[in-house]
Amino acid sequence: MDVSQIIKALLTLNKRKIIDFAAFYGVTRQSMSNKMSRNSFSAEDLIKAAEFVDCELFFQLDDGQRIYLRMKKK
Repeated sequence: MDVSQIIKALLTLNKRKIIDFAAFYGVTRQSMSNKMSRNSFSAEDLIKAAEFVDCELFFQLDDGQRIYLRMKKK
């Protein structure tokens, strides 16, 4: 499963739409659709997606330790 598919699944599970994610992200729906089709997401993009659907983004190591990714507060 690629990143775009994961983001689409998260949006679907949380009853959110791509157009709403685009507005939250600050781009047009077309721009977000292009980003999704190119599957070009940075770590910051993934953090924004997690914030949009109110979930946490982390890496889990083999020993169970989690490394959380969050936006730096200004």
